Amino acid sequence: MRFYCEITLLPNPEINIHFLWSKLFGQLHLGLVEMKDEQERVPIGISFPDYVAGEKRSVLGGRCRLFAHDEATLMRFDTQKRLEHLKDYVHCTTIRPVPEKVKGYAIYQREQPKTNQVRLAKRYAKRHDIDFETAFNGTVQLLTDKAPVDATYKMAFRYCDLSRKAVPMPFIRLDSLSNRHTFCLWIKKTDVLVSSGTHFSSYGLSANSSVPEF
Repeated sequence: MRFYCEITLLPNPEINIHFLWSKLFGQLHLGLVEMKDEQERVPIGISFPDYVAGEKRSVLGGRCRLFAHDEATLMRFDTQKRLEHLKDYVHCTTIRPVPEKVKGYAIYQREQPKTNQVRLAKRYAKRHDIDFETAFNGTVQLLTDKAPVDATYKMAFRYCDLSRKAVPMPFIRLDSLSNRHTFCLWIKKTDVLVSSGTHFSSYGLSANSSVPEF
């Protein structure tokens, strides 16, 4: 990835940074969807230079970078035009070449924790052909022929009542383009030694393609 532009979220006491990330990333996602090829691949990757993940603190920080193999791809995406209505809240640089010396490379990928209440409820709704709200808030009754030996085991529960397991990764809250449901886009970062791949998802993330760190 040889070219990039950087987007900085401008401090604003009236707007929560998480809300701003949601609005910004939603616009980037819409644009990346338009960049998909026939194999559903996107030639632009995203990084988060201030990314922190840990048990006590997980944040994306206040910046992101868009990378492409050539300048023409970023020019076609036209980040500044896409973010025109957010110009009071974000600052976007011009397209620049990636520095010759970088600290390393990183893979930013989507993580989908299996303990997430919403995700489990969506899977249940799909399996049983019911709507999400019913699956999430309704009572799930376990089959008696599959009851465990332990008599204290609950035979009924609701997904909305399940305790949330802490996930040591930052996330962005987004609205699904297909059904408008809100979901969390968890982002996992893995440091790698070499550059690899140039194809990403419509979120600018990938489990295989890396972006430079500097």
